[in-house]
Amino acid sequence: EVGPDTHGLAVGDRVVAPFTTNCGACYFCTHHLSCRCKSGQLFGWVDESTGAGLQGAQAEYVRVPLAQSTLMPVPAHLPSDRAILLGDILATGFFCALRGGICDAAALHAASAASGTSGTATNSGPLMVVVIGCGPVGLMAVASAAYLGAKSGRPTTVVAVDAVPERMAAAKRLGAKHVFSFRTDNVVERVAELSPSQTGADVVLEVVGQPAAMKLAYDCMRPGGVLSSVGVHAYEHNQISPEGAYDKNLTFTTGRCPARSLMAGHLPHLLAVLDSFDPTVLFTHRISLDEAPEAYKVFNEQRDGMIKCLLVLGEADGVAIAAPALD
Repeated sequence: EVGPDTHGLAVGDRVVAPFTTNCGACYFCTHHLSCRCKSGQLFGWVDESTGAGLQGAQAEYVRVPLAQSTLMPVPAHLPSDRAILLGDILATGFFCALRGGICDAAALHAASAASGTSGTATNSGPLMVVVIGCGPVGLMAVASAAYLGAKSGRPTTVVAVDAVPERMAAAKRLGAKHVFSFRTDNVVERVAELSPSQTGADVVLEVVGQPAAMKLAYDCMRPGGVLSSVGVHAYEHNQISPEGAYDKNLTFTTGRCPARSLMAGHLPHLLAVLDSFDPTVLFTHRISLDEAPEAYKVFNEQRDGMIKCLLVLGEADGVAIAAPALD
């Protein structure tokens, strides 16, 4: 059903929600940082002491507070198994690549506002981008880095790092020229050898959220490089010290993706990235809600070639769709 304060949406409309709710009117919502909305909440996070928060969205029905400013109508031409990536997985991967400075963000935003997809080069010479971690968000960072590199006008080499064979193969299909295993390859040495500076990557995208991944990201980066991190780091001590950052003249950017702001501000570019690959590269499994608990085990144990699941609940444009699972 549609609440009384929600206008322009009707029962039966196809819509996509970001992973946070947002009012659309506060300082942060109006400054492209919807993930820090003063009234926003995060789907799947509930304060155990107060009970405040929102339950997860892998369900038949989901209550969406602030629906007027949170939900976005899905473009009519966009299949549901692509549209569903806009609210989190693709948005976060694109955000990570955008914050890496691969392509001028202001030019992209201006092009998006004009409903175009042209980019403007701000630098010259070849560029190397390394993506640490090829889970679903990491794979979308690979695809986004390849897209933004092409838009920058600079010869861009994307390198992906993981250790799961299926993920590494998917990274190749999504635009990575080189794929290395952190278990069997000397990643730092190989990146340095291939990099334009011979000292490391120009941009490193960290999409894991673990200490070892952050350390590898730092080690792979050349002096003066950019490290863009969207991994959720739930540990106390950062692997990059202020001294280490100083010694590399590091530019470091991190934080939660403002998915709703990105969906509004860069939709033409997000759609272009979606058009660049077959969703079966990412959605290796389609399951029912009843199968989800077992699927989580398979995903966690990295079995059956699983990269990401699509929960099948209802019919939409010929494809059964509910919500992406297993990030």
